[in-house]
Amino acid sequence: MSPIALVLVTLIVAAVATVIALNFVTGEKKIERVIEQHYGTEDPQFLRAMGALLGPALVAGNRVQTLENGDQIFPAMLKAIHGAQKTITFETFIYWSGEIGASFADALSERARAGVKVHVLLDWVGSAKMQDKYLDEMKAAGVKIEHYHPLRWYHLARMNNRTHRKLLVIDGKTGFTGGVGIAEQWTGHAQDDAHWRDLHYQVEGPVVAQMQAAFMDNWMKTSGTVLHGIDYFPALEPVGEHFAQMFKSSSNEGSESMRLMYLLSINAAEHSLRIANAYFVPDDLTVKALIDARERGVKVQILVPGPDIDTELVRRASRARWGKLLEAGVEISEYQPTMLHVKLMIVDELWVSVGSTNFDNRSFRLNDEANLNVYDREFAQQQTAIFKRDLAQAKPFDFATWQKRPWSEKLLEHSAALFRSQL
Repeated sequence: MSPIALVLVTLIVAAVATVIALNFVTGEKKIERVIEQHYGTEDPQFLRAMGALLGPALVAGNRVQTLENGDQIFPAMLKAIHGAQKTITFETFIYWSGEIGASFADALSERARAGVKVHVLLDWVGSAKMQDKYLDEMKAAGVKIEHYHPLRWYHLARMNNRTHRKLLVIDGKTGFTGGVGIAEQWTGHAQDDAHWRDLHYQVEGPVVAQMQAAFMDNWMKTSGTVLHGIDYFPALEPVGEHFAQMFKSSSNEGSESMRLMYLLSINAAEHSLRIANAYFVPDDLTVKALIDARERGVKVQILVPGPDIDTELVRRASRARWGKLLEAGVEISEYQPTMLHVKLMIVDELWVSVGSTNFDNRSFRLNDEANLNVYDREFAQQQTAIFKRDLAQAKPFDFATWQKRPWSEKLLEHSAALFRSQL
């Protein structure tokens, strides 16, 4: 190899190594110590911390309706889209081809042709299985479409940062958020292993303005356009009893915020902590926080996917983290009927966090996420009933079973755990 060629190869290797390093390192300090417990969920200071320390403030007067599985979720979303009069803003990670993808493209296109201002933000990676014909149809109808961090040279350092948010806002008045993507897996009613179990939420009231602001956050970053005015942010009167907050996080602006919100919530638990999560791969500090909660006498129940999971590597990495938790008395169960894609946390049957965030490093430090937090006893008890119903279809996993698993499984699980910073 000639000296010039050697120099070029060296430069290319160095450039690739730099890009990889930039994608794997955030440059921020991580929270390294368990947060001391100064208050419980019923203490007014808990809400002050959630609003003042983390923000935005919790607002009163909201109505949050739970939608279970595609048979409830998609009709409600499509009905709201068809009823839009002024604006539609829609951000999602997964948008794939199929009947439900075609239904959303048709509905969004029809409203755009009717004069509604329609804005769609798709993650470039998450929408890779979306056929161009859907994009062409929507663009021809006047839908404004942006892709988050597409493959461009100026995005190379952020290729590992995806938007995982699921947000739909109609006329600035009605919002939807939760775990679903636009794909056939989410249709139906979780009746078999081809149809996933998930939850989504329809929201009305003042907190919808925060949902709209969460969408605008990435729309501005991606398009360079500021959408504002009464069509996007109308005056919102109280319509219900729920005290709520739309909480967002991003790797470029305080990537520890979602992790901190979860840690503060766990730390405030006094009676019960229930977590249902599709990708549960906790870091050391979160494991310690869960064990500390258990030592305070908190009943801790965790529900994760069972054999039907879309990413076996995550299941293996998750199991590698269970030992100390199970030994401390944390109850872990695997959902059996189908893939569990729910992201739900209930603290003391009072504080609920739902949305796009998984219980893993990717959600806490790499992805852009958005969670709806609701502080309401009745709503939390409704979510608890849903959790218990799913738990009844799950297989419990105890410490003795975890210890006795074959060495081949242990090897696979600990090997998978080496990649947990990217899971």
